[in-house]
Amino acid sequence: MLDRRLLRLAVPLAVGALALTACGGSSDGESGDGGKKTYTLAYQGPLSGDNAQLGINMDNAVQLAVEQANKKGDLPFTLKFANSDDVGDPAQGPTAAQKLIDDASVVAVVGPAFSGATKASEPLFSEANLVSVSPSATNPNLTSQGFKTFFRVVPPDDAQGAEAAAYMLKGLKATNIYLVDDKSEYGVGLADVIGKSLGSAKFKREGIPITKDYSTIAQKVSSSGADVMYYSGYYAELALFTKALKAAGYKGAIASGDGANDDQLITQAGAAAAEGIYLTCPCNDANVDPNATEFTAAYKAKFNTNPGTYSPEAYDAANAIIQAMKGIDGDITREKVVAAVKAIDYKGITKQIKFEPNGEVAGKVIFVYQVKAGKRAILGTTGELTK
Repeated sequence: MLDRRLLRLAVPLAVGALALTACGGSSDGESGDGGKKTYTLAYQGPLSGDNAQLGINMDNAVQLAVEQANKKGDLPFTLKFANSDDVGDPAQGPTAAQKLIDDASVVAVVGPAFSGATKASEPLFSEANLVSVSPSATNPNLTSQGFKTFFRVVPPDDAQGAEAAAYMLKGLKATNIYLVDDKSEYGVGLADVIGKSLGSAKFKREGIPITKDYSTIAQKVSSSGADVMYYSGYYAELALFTKALKAAGYKGAIASGDGANDDQLITQAGAAAAEGIYLTCPCNDANVDPNATEFTAAYKAKFNTNPGTYSPEAYDAANAIIQAMKGIDGDITREKVVAAVKAIDYKGITKQIKFEPNGEVAGKVIFVYQVKAGKRAILGTTGELTK
């Protein structure tokens, strides 16, 4: 997933404090817990803004992983948790990243979450030699930018886009597709792959900047004869777009990607408008995945709500980092964590976490969800649904 372009003033980029980047651990080196040193595992992503729920899903999961690791009692150190809100906005990503870089106790970051904020933040993380493992940033180009400390635990959108195209053509039997993107780093990247993957199939593509009024594009889609409209963007905008499509009399199927795959889509669009929407995602549903039963119970007990989209991926990213840290001899530094994460081979609840040299995770499975009776229901993998 994931980039967010909001019409906000860009926060000036903080500079300096890079002299701290090779450091790790608390300022006094002690936590008061049996003399163990304290290190901070941080999260960066949207904690406010229109699509904050996606970020909160991940933030909660990292908090849970840190709490459980400390309670387990086998760590040779103590972990602290910190977070930094980038609103999912590329303009605010560098300032959010610098906040974590400037904290000498931060030795690893889960995130950033959205692709645009990730692209804007990673030059700073690379320069600071601070590892970042994204649970959700899926723009295909992120691992070809030369970022030395960037990894992700989800497949990129060249996988999701190709599978989304296959599902529309084979699963939904689409003959006329209208592809709309939100002109964000995430939306454009996903739509690019879908367009290429549709081949000779009939489709029309249009980029619509984030707005509060989707009536014009809704009329275009409705009068186009399209039997499927795929929106490459986020849930807050799709909720508005969906209502506009219904008002325009559109009768075809509505589909979207992981950026819209959250219960807030249903809340904001209304259950009636959201009914039937298809959603592709490189993420499984922890609430029905037997591998995630213990995680789901612990998450619900701590936060009084079920885990959401990308919660289990964030949990896996955090635990993979913690596992890597446990194997480090002596004091933990940012440099040592980067090396340890590169070599990690960790069985998570979503997949085996093992990184390729470019930071991509092995294994690329895409799932399809559908809104049914006011809830998101997982239909299966694209491989299962397109046989």
